[in-house]
Amino acid sequence: MRRVWVTRAEPGARRTAARLEAMGFEPIVAPLLRIERLAVETPDFDGVDALAFTSVNGVEIFADLTDRRDRPVFAVGDRTAEAARAAGFDDVRSAGGAIGDLADLLRAKARGVVLVPGAQEPAGDIGALLAGAAVAARLLPVYAAMGTGATTPDAFDAVLIHSPRAARALTATSGQARNAVAVAISGATAAPLKVLPWREIRVAAHPDENAMMSALGNPPRAV
Repeated sequence: MRRVWVTRAEPGARRTAARLEAMGFEPIVAPLLRIERLAVETPDFDGVDALAFTSVNGVEIFADLTDRRDRPVFAVGDRTAEAARAAGFDDVRSAGGAIGDLADLLRAKARGVVLVPGAQEPAGDIGALLAGAAVAARLLPVYAAMGTGATTPDAFDAVLIHSPRAARALTATSGQARNAVAVAISGATAAPLKVLPWREIRVAAHPDENAMMSALGNPPRAV
């Protein structure tokens, strides 16, 4: 495998493409989603004890809405935690995994009300996962993931899918699945892909891009 279709939204798509190039792959950047910021007023911190972020997009957009950095932050994974620190948050903890891991971290370390800036249609229900806990989630939609209507690349050997939403968009557009390997960031992301006749579906061992790259493997050496 050498030609890899990158389906994630910008600006993440370019970062992923750069990683692929450094590994010897030929990235094909054709995002299936685009991030659209929502019209949100300055966030109300009244009664908020902590912040929880489920994506880098959520961190970056929320950081532009307010200068407040005086609440502890709980991040779904290490990349999101890094983005929070880069945005000026000092007290940051990473769940190092998926939405369920974030809920477990909040149950163990947080109390009161946690503000969760994120997608208008979140991939997971953090509120339900925290049912009965000593911490409650207050959702704050700050962006929407919109379909781009991108067409399937003429030829690709593998495709990277970073979210269930992207997977659903892909199943509506891809007509060449039988010739390619699909690499999904999680089991939930892989599930919608099963309706297409892929050569193989690989699921990352851990829900982050490092594990996706490991699942993708190494390209053949150029001759």
